[in-house]
Amino acid sequence: MTWLNWPNRITIARILLVAPLVICLLNINIGWSGWRHVALGLFTVMALSDALDGFLARWLKEETPLGRFLDPVADKLLITSAIVLLAVDATAVPGFKLPSWVPVIAVGKEVLTLIGFGLVYVVTGEFFVRPRVLGKACSLVQLLMIAFCLLAPDLPLILQRPWGVLYWLASGLAIVAVVDYLRIGNRFAAEHHARTQG
Repeated sequence: MTWLNWPNRITIARILLVAPLVICLLNINIGWSGWRHVALGLFTVMALSDALDGFLARWLKEETPLGRFLDPVADKLLITSAIVLLAVDATAVPGFKLPSWVPVIAVGKEVLTLIGFGLVYVVTGEFFVRPRVLGKACSLVQLLMIAFCLLAPDLPLILQRPWGVLYWLASGLAIVAVVDYLRIGNRFAAEHHARTQG
């Protein structure tokens, strides 16, 4: 099995698309009014490719360690860059700027999770990376929140109402997901310690 299979190619392409997405978001309030629509198009392609690479990896039985590493990296780059830029005055969608605490929680979740994984590795000597339902739910709601933010100005007023609910839900899930990751990492470290002592 080659490391550069189709699922991994799709994931790498998603990572490369982060740069043009960031460029679109940086220009969203400058000159041409189409930057937001291009950003929405890129974001939609990237979000759909996330589902596609996972499906292909399972269907073709081509899941690889590289793919398991790159997939969450691609998700984190996409989500954190978009959330941060959509919370800054100069790059926010007019009328739908994310509150400043939303990127703090989103980035904090990733930082704390990485620190947790690092501590587990230091204690056990093993990499412990396990997808969790709460983590996946958080990522899904964050993706929906970003897509909604980019699309919202084109929606009728009545359909714009879920905006606040989405960023509160995404932030709440981020906090719960961090607690879940830390809890499961602590349990893994404790079980490893029990095995090595036994």
